[in-house]
Amino acid sequence: MSRTPLLDTPPEVAAEATPQAGPRRTRRWRRIVSPVALVLGWELAARTGVLAPEKLPAPSDVLATGWRLSRDGTLAVHLVDSLTRAGAGLLIGGVLALVLGTVAGLLRLGDDLVDPPVQMARMLPHLGLVPLLIIWVGIGESLKISLVALGAFFPVYFNTYAGIRDIDERLVEAARACGLGPAARLRHVVLPGALPSLFLGLRLAIGAAWLSLVVGEQVNAQTGIGFLMMEAREFSQTDVVVLGLLVYALLGLISDLALRVAERRMLTWRRGLRAT
Repeated sequence: MSRTPLLDTPPEVAAEATPQAGPRRTRRWRRIVSPVALVLGWELAARTGVLAPEKLPAPSDVLATGWRLSRDGTLAVHLVDSLTRAGAGLLIGGVLALVLGTVAGLLRLGDDLVDPPVQMARMLPHLGLVPLLIIWVGIGESLKISLVALGAFFPVYFNTYAGIRDIDERLVEAARACGLGPAARLRHVVLPGALPSLFLGLRLAIGAAWLSLVVGEQVNAQTGIGFLMMEAREFSQTDVVVLGLLVYALLGLISDLALRVAERRMLTWRRGLRAT
């Protein structure tokens, strides 16, 4: 009579492998303690007069403004335009960076031809290129999408390049010895090995994309969260300005959480160090 795998597992190993639902649930609740405490402290300081309303309104006032702008459709219009620009810029910059990073990482000729100019361009602050981009592409939508694409390009490129170059060459040689062709080696060895770095690059790229969009939407824009903030500044509507900042922060947080979930599902084989 054969024993089940559970009986073959030592008790201490089985206990270690069992998911600890209780500690995980406690940790989830613990992670929201500091944000809630920060918001409550902010509300208290605003209500007691420590923070002047014209400088920093209370969170409840900001939420009330957000509800008002949501009900009349204003916030939705600006949000959709900002998401469209961010998505287009991320797609253009991310795909271009992925292609060039793969070419530079896999081929010596690509490394010699592609990497040096990219390294030179990396030293230039892309937000400082706004005057030059205005000359090249004008002050319309192309400027905003170009800024987002530039912000997303470098994190994806360098992490793709580093992820490919950090793959153990012995794994590639073992795959070749097993009879795997170039396409199979790329699929089964190179791609899984580079995915952790690629996800890191995507997370950094999303943060840079939102930062670039904030600047881009303040240059001759007619819609977008950045335009909404600039218009509110002209009328000293601090609550709208703070609302725009919170929207940007929430969009960045949601994007990062979505990438974390995708990374966790695609990299189930990877176990990293867990905080204690």
